[in-house]
Amino acid sequence: MDRVQGKVVIVTGGASGIGASSARLLRREGAAVAVVDRDGDAARAVAAELGDGAIAVELDVTDAAGWEGAVGAVEQALGPASGLVNSAGIASYAPIAQLDEREYRRIVDVNQVGTFLGMRAVLGSMERAGGGSIVNVSSLAGLVGLPMALAYTASKWAVRGMTKSAAAELGPQGIRVNSVHPGVIDTPLAAQQQGLIDQIIPQLPLGRIGVPDEIGSLVLFLISDESSYMTGTELAADGGWHVS
Repeated sequence: MDRVQGKVVIVTGGASGIGASSARLLRREGAAVAVVDRDGDAARAVAAELGDGAIAVELDVTDAAGWEGAVGAVEQALGPASGLVNSAGIASYAPIAQLDEREYRRIVDVNQVGTFLGMRAVLGSMERAGGGSIVNVSSLAGLVGLPMALAYTASKWAVRGMTKSAAAELGPQGIRVNSVHPGVIDTPLAAQQQGLIDQIIPQLPLGRIGVPDEIGSLVLFLISDESSYMTGTELAADGGWHVS
């Protein structure tokens, strides 16, 4: 119950799916947690569930100024952040010929730019904490190309590359940066593409989609000191999809 005792962790997209699972597991194992989401009511509900040691912060991750305020609020309430989980993300699917430029930019803005803004905003806090761990939630789409998902794939490959670049730069400062790459996970985001999921399941060596806690457990491991010699790595949890 103390794998991350004493750590202060910011979790974006923390009101649902992988983010909420990560927040719950981190709090259960002793971390103080900031549940960050653009849906303030949902974030407050999760934070209330987690009890003492958890706060909610309403934030659009594409808002640079909002990030600065969010980190300040976390420091004031919980102390300097020693962990960041960039889990906020969106997706949509369309043939390239029908992909609207505004939709492409919207997905990149949330998934890629939001991750950059989070990493940048938390660095001063992590320095005050004496170091830290950043976990960027990418996707299987950050390891392979997926048809009908050009914008999403582009953003998630970017997160993978940004993770490696940040790991190389920030290691000397005592900050580790790793990425996790979920396959199809039973979340509200995946539910938007149930027809596609039904086609994918028979191709998976494990024969099923994943559940959020299976990704949250990887996040917990990477935030904890159990992964203290890991940085710049990518952990895939996709039921074997990438080897099919």
